[in-house]
Amino acid sequence: MKKLLLYIFIVLIFCNITLAQSSLPECDGNDKNISKFSIKHFKMVRKWTNCQGTAISPKGGKYIGEFYNGKFNGQGIFTEAGRKYIGQYKNHKRHGLGTYTYANGDIYVGEWKKGLRHGKGTFTHTNGKIEEGIWKKDKLMK
Repeated sequence: MKKLLLYIFIVLIFCNITLAQSSLPECDGNDKNISKFSIKHFKMVRKWTNCQGTAISPKGGKYIGEFYNGKFNGQGIFTEAGRKYIGQYKNHKRHGLGTYTYANGDIYVGEWKKGLRHGKGTFTHTNGKIEEGIWKKDKLMK
């Protein structure tokens, strides 16, 4: 359990430090205080590249992080309906190291590929059950 908590702590610190120290400039027209989706903002976000900004989805999800060609790319934080992901993105999908907290409190810390759990990771259920190992296409390999 101590190993899991240490791993979670290291990933969260890494993600927060990387976001805070991004060398990318702020995206043109970025509104850090945006609170609701608009078509005007969406059209602007689709043009963002090599910058950091804040975007809101039609369902109310909020992304704060790096963009490339109008897509989440690099370090970012996405929150929606009680769920939160802190970590790396590639081509608008979770890809690389990251921590995903589910709405029910379950937590996955580890590697992602094309939006799926893939690689070394630990899934901690709210009931205390821990699944640790190598994941492939969102499934724990046994």
